[in-house]
Amino acid sequence: MSPEQSKVEAEEEHSLATEPEEHAHLEDVVPEAAEAEAEAEESPEQQLEKAQETIKDYWDQMMRLRAEIENNRKRAERDIEGAHKYALKNFIEDLLPIIDSMEMGQTAAAAENATLESIREGSALTMNMFIQVLERNGLVQIDPLGEKFDPEKHQAISMIESEGAESNAIIEVMQKGFLLNDRLVRPAMVVVAK
Repeated sequence: MSPEQSKVEAEEEHSLATEPEEHAHLEDVVPEAAEAEAEAEESPEQQLEKAQETIKDYWDQMMRLRAEIENNRKRAERDIEGAHKYALKNFIEDLLPIIDSMEMGQTAAAAENATLESIREGSALTMNMFIQVLERNGLVQIDPLGEKFDPEKHQAISMIESEGAESNAIIEVMQKGFLLNDRLVRPAMVVVAK
């Protein structure tokens, strides 16, 4: 092979190796550049139309989200209303046996063979049932006889001299107090020793 032939062959190999690079397109190398080039080729009307479609899509998404938020708000209001409406359902169900017991007591009291003692026993049983229902539902009686006076839980009706009782001790309970889940509902009305 002559030096001229080898030179020609080397040039052909070089041209074959560089030819694809010369004809490579910009979008093959950088896809984002292709999009930018395509947008540059679009007319302003086409760009405006695309922008309007994008705005419409965003508007539709926003309206769907707004409707979903409104539906969630209405559902929460219904749930709260239902909770308020039926919050006492369990308490009422617990009271029904007491009503039945009171009705039976009235029927028993009207009977010919009713005695004062049987009426008193029935009344005491009904009262115990009632107190148990209240305690199950978080109500606690305050019966502070013999305790120190506590203005947070007790209301003093009067103070009297009392031998054998410490000063500021409760010597008589006129009306029991009540706590509901550790919150004072009604203070106990008491007489306190001086």
